[in-house]
Amino acid sequence: MDAEYKVIDHLKAATKPQSAGQIAEATGLDRKVVDKVMAKLKKSGQIESPKVCYWQWKPA
Repeated sequence: MDAEYKVIDHLKAATKPQSAGQIAEATGLDRKVVDKVMAKLKKSGQIESPKVCYWQWKPA
């Protein structure tokens, strides 16, 4: 499975905002990979940060 899909699936299933470290641990991805995916998702507006350093899937 592609790293981006793993991150997206995790964020959609999460019940509360997640830090990049939590996402990396839950998905088994390297933290640097998660950071790159998160930057891409943030730029495209698919995720939002309700508090500093925590992210959640942006509801449509």
